[in-house]
Amino acid sequence: MTSRTSVALTAEIDAALRDHLLREDGQEDICLATYRPSTGVTRRTALLRAINLPEPGERKVHGNATITGDYVLRIAALAADEGDGVVLLHSHPCGRAWQAMSGPDRDTESAYANLVREVTGFPLVGMTLAGDDLTWSARHWDQGVAGEVRATDSENVRVVGDQLRVSWNDWLVPPPSARRSNVRSMTCWGPRMHADLARRSVLVVGLGSVGLDVAVRLAAAGVTCLGLMDFDTVKPHNLDRLIGVTPVDAWLRRSKIEVARRLVSANATAAGPSVNCWDLSICEPAGLAVALDYDQIICCVDRPWPRAVLNSLAYRDYIPVIDGGVAVDVFADGDGMRNATWRSHVLRPGRPCMACNGQLDLGAVAADMSGALNDPTYIAGNPHFQGTDSANVALVSINAAASLLAQYISLNVAPGGMGEPGPLQCVLSTHTLEHLAATSRPACPVEALTGHGDSAMRMTRPHPAADRERRDHDLRTLSLTLRIARRLDSTQRWIDSLLTTHATRVVDQGTSSRRPLTQTRTR
Repeated sequence: MTSRTSVALTAEIDAALRDHLLREDGQEDICLATYRPSTGVTRRTALLRAINLPEPGERKVHGNATITGDYVLRIAALAADEGDGVVLLHSHPCGRAWQAMSGPDRDTESAYANLVREVTGFPLVGMTLAGDDLTWSARHWDQGVAGEVRATDSENVRVVGDQLRVSWNDWLVPPPSARRSNVRSMTCWGPRMHADLARRSVLVVGLGSVGLDVAVRLAAAGVTCLGLMDFDTVKPHNLDRLIGVTPVDAWLRRSKIEVARRLVSANATAAGPSVNCWDLSICEPAGLAVALDYDQIICCVDRPWPRAVLNSLAYRDYIPVIDGGVAVDVFADGDGMRNATWRSHVLRPGRPCMACNGQLDLGAVAADMSGALNDPTYIAGNPHFQGTDSANVALVSINAAASLLAQYISLNVAPGGMGEPGPLQCVLSTHTLEHLAATSRPACPVEALTGHGDSAMRMTRPHPAADRERRDHDLRTLSLTLRIARRLDSTQRWIDSLLTTHATRVVDQGTSSRRPLTQTRTR
């Protein structure tokens, strides 16, 4: 069983629950809802899907609030018919921050936990809303070895809307300690927001010219849990746009995640950052399972298949995906640039999916999954597909990275109270920024599966291209000369990391040979 638990809900469900649970008379209230599980490698998330308010006679409000067994049984039966689990929610009107359970809270939830499991097959999820600051807390009532039920506290509760709001269990995920290297970042949005922002785990999928820069900058901003996923190998044609990558990396056939780990770790400013690297494709079942452990994902891939997988995940699993890219248009004779554009948008419930906003061709997805997009004969016979290689250079890709990071800030920080703005496009030739109008198709198959989690069909399967790339940079496939060179290079990198660790400690303690931060110049 996965050891970590969490809960996610949409902003619309959150607003409806607050309307019911926070009463004008200041008393507690209670209700039930249904959820579906979303299971990653280390984390189980309950995805709230529908609120089921009590009917007359099914609950009493008397300072505290209580419900009847008939109400629980009615909703449990309804949930079982839909393949859902049950959530029991109540309010603490004067509460603030993550709430521990009172004795009556524990007695009520534990009393119904076995009944709910027997009827639905899923553990009961309990949630508490703190009325003072609208913080959610949650727990899963799991079955122990001896058959007893026990509460497994969740690490966070995420509300997904135009702003990603996260409630944290400080006992399980403590706020990171402030560091001297984070002072300038904290001045941008304040210490409290920084402590929240730094704890939100982020997975960057695709570590090319855009993704590598995004990952390094997230690490420099103090993100404590950063995931990196790519199966590709550094090649000579990458050197004009992968900043920090050297000819040695291409010669030694280093994997992109290995190089990204080096650069991200060297630029990380958080205390004890967790940088997890995954030599996987998001199209593989193992890659998708890893992605479900993260609070948000930044998509920096340009192939249709992986983008389709992430497009679906954003809705089915309530994990916001920030997507975008860059396109360079050159003249037919190759002599000169006609234009360049870069786009960015957030994929989440409440926004049109990638296919609806015109950024994903479903026909190309099928071709990519079959391998046809790598077949020159197929491409030549289908002028609609222009292959997978495109013009790009660091001078252009930096703009796409900046656009993705701006969406990241808007989603997480909401400057001026404004969340993510919807799809954006910047046109280089005219230097214009456009807000793109996009609406969901009436029968969008992706958005129809919002909140379905584990029960929804996945678009993953073995990925032959990923297997080939992994073999290409596998140490065992290299010549003796390259293996020795890799070992020497790794030793040098290890020495550099020791120096970096020492320098970081010195800087944090303010004992460097340079003048202290508090010292002022005198004339």
